[in-house]
Amino acid sequence: MKKTPPLHMLLVEDQHNVAKTIAEYMELKGHVLDYAYQGMQGLELALNQYYDLIILDLNLPALDGLEVCQHIREKADRHIPIIMLTARDSIEDKISGFHVGADDYLTKPFSLQELEVRCLALSRRHLLQTNHTLHLGPLRIDRKQKQAFRDGQLLALSVMGLKILTILAEAHPQVVSRTELSYKLWGDQPTESDALRSHIYQLRNVLDKPFSYPMVKTVFGAGFTLALEQNNPSE
Repeated sequence: MKKTPPLHMLLVEDQHNVAKTIAEYMELKGHVLDYAYQGMQGLELALNQYYDLIILDLNLPALDGLEVCQHIREKADRHIPIIMLTARDSIEDKISGFHVGADDYLTKPFSLQELEVRCLALSRRHLLQTNHTLHLGPLRIDRKQKQAFRDGQLLALSVMGLKILTILAEAHPQVVSRTELSYKLWGDQPTESDALRSHIYQLRNVLDKPFSYPMVKTVFGAGFTLALEQNNPSE
């Protein structure tokens, strides 16, 4: 089994006990972690040092996490993956985080193991996103040519179908909620309530029906993900 390379991470967290616990765990796992306890300090580090990933608390003094994230997206010369940590768990708060450019969202309290798994998955996903071609099991997506293939067969996807498939593939193995998927497709523009359901149905007709097993998996009460093996049937 190939060993996962350590990550160089920036943690921006104003609660010293939380920061210490995260830092000790990550360093024990072999990762390198820098620490900032204020938003402005974290922003300066993010813009002047190279990090594989940023763990960013939402509730920070003076410059909060949303503002820090927005400034990083506006000023950084590359995309730095950002996981937001927060005690706020409402849909509106999560949408606000995604709106300013957060890549993932973890609600306190959380397990340190889950945080590391999310960091590793987000880092791998970011590396995939830097390439024109994304390979995931039997799936190949060519972002430059705007085409997708399953088992080498070109898929006759609509523009929206390709967008949905790409979002799910880039997020794999995580589940993409309906809210997050809708926001990434339409932003703040209102759309009909059945629009997403219709596009998912059309995607399944092209991606799943002609093949031996379905890839688009509905996770009840959570959203959608991709199944890469036949023993993960669609629910």
